[in-house]
Amino acid sequence: MSDEDSSKELSATAHGSDILTEGARHRPNARHRAVTFKVSHILVSLFFVWLSIIHIIGLFLFTKGFLLTRLVLEDKSSCDILPNGLPAPDISDGCWHPRTFKKAVVIIIDALRYDFTVPSPSPEAGSQPKYYHNNLPFLYNTAIEHPEQAFLLPFIADPPTSTLQRLKGLTAGNLPTFIDIGSNFAGQATEEDNILVQLKDQGKTIVHLGDDTWHSLFPGYFDQNLTHAYDSFNVWDLHTVDNGVIEHIFPLLDNQKSPHWDIVFAHFLGVDHAGHRYGPEHPAMAEKLRQMNDVLERLTQQIDGDTVLVVMGDHGMDSKGDHGGESDDEVEATLWMYSNRPRFGRLTKNDIRPPATAKERPVEQIDLVSTLSLLLGLPVPFNNLGTPIAEAFVRNTPATQRDQENLAEVNLLVFEQMKRYQSKYAEARDFTEDESIASLRTQLGLESTRGQDANTAFSQWHAQTVTMYRQLWANFNLQDMAIGVGILLSGLTALLLVAELATSEFEKDLLPILRYTVIGTAVGIAAAAPGLVLHPTLTQILSTTGLLALAAGGSIAGAITSRIARLSNLRSRMRPSAWTCLAFFFTISQAAGFASNSYTIHEDTILTFLLGTFSAFSLLSSLRQKSGPDRVLGVYHSVLFMALTRAASVSRLCREEQMPGCRSTFYASQTSSTSAPWQLLIPSIVSFLLPEIIKAFYKGTASYVGSAGFWIGLCFRAGLMLTALYWITDAADNGDWLADTLSSVTLKTISITIARCVFAVAVPVGFSTFVWSKPCVDISILDLPSPTASGEAKPQITVLGYANAFGSRYFLLIPAFVLSIILLLPPMGQYALAICTWQILCLLEILDTNGLTVSRVAQPYIGPVVLAMLGSYHFFKTGHQAVLSSIQWNAAFVPLRTIRYPWSPLLILLNNFGPQILCAAAVPLTVLWKRPVSKQGLKGYWSDIMQACMAHLLYYATIQAATTIWAGHLRRHLMLYRVFMPRFLMGSVILLVVDLMLIVVALGGSRVTGSSIAEIFGH
Repeated sequence: MSDEDSSKELSATAHGSDILTEGARHRPNARHRAVTFKVSHILVSLFFVWLSIIHIIGLFLFTKGFLLTRLVLEDKSSCDILPNGLPAPDISDGCWHPRTFKKAVVIIIDALRYDFTVPSPSPEAGSQPKYYHNNLPFLYNTAIEHPEQAFLLPFIADPPTSTLQRLKGLTAGNLPTFIDIGSNFAGQATEEDNILVQLKDQGKTIVHLGDDTWHSLFPGYFDQNLTHAYDSFNVWDLHTVDNGVIEHIFPLLDNQKSPHWDIVFAHFLGVDHAGHRYGPEHPAMAEKLRQMNDVLERLTQQIDGDTVLVVMGDHGMDSKGDHGGESDDEVEATLWMYSNRPRFGRLTKNDIRPPATAKERPVEQIDLVSTLSLLLGLPVPFNNLGTPIAEAFVRNTPATQRDQENLAEVNLLVFEQMKRYQSKYAEARDFTEDESIASLRTQLGLESTRGQDANTAFSQWHAQTVTMYRQLWANFNLQDMAIGVGILLSGLTALLLVAELATSEFEKDLLPILRYTVIGTAVGIAAAAPGLVLHPTLTQILSTTGLLALAAGGSIAGAITSRIARLSNLRSRMRPSAWTCLAFFFTISQAAGFASNSYTIHEDTILTFLLGTFSAFSLLSSLRQKSGPDRVLGVYHSVLFMALTRAASVSRLCREEQMPGCRSTFYASQTSSTSAPWQLLIPSIVSFLLPEIIKAFYKGTASYVGSAGFWIGLCFRAGLMLTALYWITDAADNGDWLADTLSSVTLKTISITIARCVFAVAVPVGFSTFVWSKPCVDISILDLPSPTASGEAKPQITVLGYANAFGSRYFLLIPAFVLSIILLLPPMGQYALAICTWQILCLLEILDTNGLTVSRVAQPYIGPVVLAMLGSYHFFKTGHQAVLSSIQWNAAFVPLRTIRYPWSPLLILLNNFGPQILCAAAVPLTVLWKRPVSKQGLKGYWSDIMQACMAHLLYYATIQAATTIWAGHLRRHLMLYRVFMPRFLMGSVILLVVDLMLIVVALGGSRVTGSSIAEIFGH
């Protein structure tokens, strides 16, 4: 305890009776103060709500112009009209081209990476073969042994590599845009022409088995009596979907007993789920691949000569089993086509053997649509940009002249179809094609160009045309982007002005500021109303919201500027302290660094350096303290803060761009998504140490009394022990440790029950304890002999915990968040979050011993900014990166069996941004920690908390504005989708999450704490 704290405690001891009577003396004004307190809370909350609205509007407008979209044409191909506009010839067994097959069985093995299907090189001496190698040999062997019946090729997906977007490309044959990824979790029915539309128009019977994502895209397309869909998001379940597909697909192939059908889409999910749950390097992956191998072998034995069997992966997976990005492992899937009759071939003798790697002879996934459509005698969908796969239209190895002519014929049909699409799209979007592309198109239209020459010209034309469309759909709406950036910067400027000009009575200034905001909003509405009435389109509405936001921002800036003259501390604020300069250095250096892809990739390492720099500064400052206890405590906690930062750096999950100079330690190995057995010790150690650590900080100010002992010493500890038990049970399920005793279903039931018990401790018990508990103070009464002649004893009153009445009371909220988040994190994530909690307490002591708490300095930036840096740092230490593939989807199934809204997204949010959520909840502690009860009551209480929240929000708002600006500026950069886009999206989500946390938790929790203190001490 510092000298100041000791004096406060002694004061409370010597004048204990006065403290109590002081409260009673002021009770007639309690109602007035309660009303003032409530009004101040409402005003501050409204200000932060307004900032959140500004952020939402700015982000919405920027993303509208930044996340790419393409125009979807409503035209459809028709069986009656050829793509060149001439009437289609009368073909009895097809539309534009004679069909090769009457039926099709399309097997999608989700996340089937190409190297899962080809022989692996012999492992090096002493190394073990990979589990994903050589367990699915049937595809490769058949393609070699029967080249006229089967072929195997790399199947390259366009990013984003999420299932729903891949299904759109596989059925429509068009290129995706990044904005489509947002619909992966709320799929809407596709509106463009696709192969299922053509099948339905031709009266074909379509059957679907497996992943229910298909029904989100194509509602009403499938035969209800034969279709069986299964939940697709439960990545813990490896077998239900696959077993269901197997159960229903083989009866369909029994020609004597099966009902009529024309095409079957069967979507297996086990390989994908094994990757998400365990990673590709796990025995479960080998088991699923062997199962698929057996299924495919059985299928080839049952299909007839009129049926084509198509097997493919919709995408691949990275080394941890995740996908969503554009790394080679994520985009390199598999395509295998089979017929029990000789229907396929190769262009040259060198093509007979399947490619050894995905770099050789790959085909694009958009090529499947035109290929399958022509093989089944269907029109090629209008929006298709894929080219027919050559192996499906030549029958000799190598191809003869006749084969070349047949291939040229189908290429010409697709050429005409794409030319028609290009003409319609050019008309809608007013653009012209490149001269070189037009020249190739003219050459293709010549009668003399036939056979191999036509195929070569078509290949060149197609490659350039697709490249043209990729560039065309990379056009950004600069106007919306500029307006969005302007709104975000205006909100940031207003926030900075308010934070800089805030005084101890700033609540009084909020009323005129809000009034000016309302006036500015009204002016914006009046100015935009004529355009909105005359042209009520989406663009006009968005322009109106932008105008409203700018008007509000201008009005609030004007209101602040109009009050500058009477601010007494303005001159002192023009001379920032060294700590303020350090806080701005941390923020600005990070913001500037996001212009570099290398800086963004290594952000976790940069944060380690910045937190270490703060530790060094706090150590030097502590050594200069005059008070001996303050000097000792400051040095101790500074060194401890630095050591904990280094200790947390042990937990690391490397992103692809950091390899090979980075070694992941978060999971059991580089290629695993499960924890190592030794890591299961971590939750048990955390359950023992973390409550003791918090208890030690409480005892430093005699605050471990009242509700603190019950909640921290009993409930919090019990919740952490249950968390350790949950992860042991989960590991037993993953490793089949108790396979002979308990089934996987029983273990899952046990683990879900334990998880729900933890949430029962964290939410109902934890938050109700915080809301209803009294301050963590106790009163000791001791009768001392009176110095008077009468000899009567006089009572001596001691108030324990008085020096930290605010801080210890508010901190009761933090363990509830720790318990809610830590359950959802794997053991190494729990290790990092426990260190984060410890560092928060160390930071509070550093701020106190160096006189840097918000209530004691004029520029309260350093504490809240370091808290924000801690949240960002431990985001990486809890196994996350600024890439989509690092999202830990398993968290959605910790207390649940299936996806449930809104709980599943909330669990993902807690898992992904838990450190930022925890640090945002702790922001008021930079005001309240070791803040004793003052005879002036709660004067300045809301101003101090508001300043702390604004300083914390300034960090995130600056980082988000920087990532937005740099992403917009570098929109043509090669690493946009791999580096800058994901970091912008992450910064945007974090900003909105922090906005919500500050409004609901920080401000709401501070009001509960203030009301509790006022009730006891009469203020």
